Amino acid sequence: MSPTLSSYHFMLARSRPSPLSMPAQPKQAAAISADLAAAITRAASSQTYFTIRFLADRPLVADAYRAYAYFRWVDDLVDQDGASAAGRLAFLKRQQEIIARCYQGDWPEGLCPQEQLVADLIHGDGEANSGLRTYIEQMMAVMIFDAGRKGRLVSEGELDAYTQALATAVTECLHHFIGHDDVSPPDEARYLAVTGAHITHLLRDMVEDTAVGYISIPREYLAAHGLAPTDIHHPAYRDWVRQRAQLARRCFAAGREALARMPNRRRRLAGFAYIGRFELVLDAIEKDDYVLRRDYPERKSKRAALTLGWTAVSQLLPVTRFSKSSGDLESRPTMEQR
Repeated sequence: MSPTLSSYHFMLARSRPSPLSMPAQPKQAAAISADLAAAITRAASSQTYFTIRFLADRPLVADAYRAYAYFRWVDDLVDQDGASAAGRLAFLKRQQEIIARCYQGDWPEGLCPQEQLVADLIHGDGEANSGLRTYIEQMMAVMIFDAGRKGRLVSEGELDAYTQALATAVTECLHHFIGHDDVSPPDEARYLAVTGAHITHLLRDMVEDTAVGYISIPREYLAAHGLAPTDIHHPAYRDWVRQRAQLARRCFAAGREALARMPNRRRRLAGFAYIGRFELVLDAIEKDDYVLRRDYPERKSKRAALTLGWTAVSQLLPVTRFSKSSGDLESRPTMEQR
């Protein structure tokens, strides 16, 4: 479970004495924003924290932490126990208004430290129609869908759009912060690795999410097979899990091919590691004969970490050799070659 909002405030208070009690100069405000973003990211996901620290383009590291941390905070508040649907949507409406005003060149007053993250992020983005803007807009669409679906059954079309928005957001974020100036495949295949990851993520969290009202199996499938959302042992439910797991595998295979066409080594390494992280979950689901569980602790073991690291590196090496023999890739210098 990710840290609560109160723990974020506690971390900020420890790193900066009473930051809200005095007006901060621009450099001081930027330092507070960067410290908070890094603290939220590290507390929520060590893998994300170290991926950004070691693989993101050096000038973009602080903004990469801001991009992750802001939506980590938004997601935690949307998921907070006891919040009404109306309250969640009102909170998200405020966030949309802040984002819109920032993109219009305004600087809203009265922002909390977490809202300051996205304001700093947007005001530092000088590109028209940037991948960062796509990330922010698509992630907000994901948050709005999550805020409105709790306690109700959703359609297959809604779930597909949800996955597409998430895959677009995360992919564009990755490409913006890692190998920013390098080319990406122009086709939709570049989104497939994250598509597979989101499908797997929903399977991984299905039991826990269902218990709190987030149903991620289509209502059409439940109705066609006479299932309740909790019928995880039913053969028809397990067959649906099998189909989704196989779809995720196909997405990962196609995603690897798309990654192999990218000239930036750091981006490829991040992508391969990202895929490997979710393939560990698929391995466990398949081993359990598609009966989902509440938790998959084996994905966090030391053995899993070693396997994940070696898999990512071993997949990168053949691609590196291939790129050296390819005039097409070598003709476009990467960030490392500049």
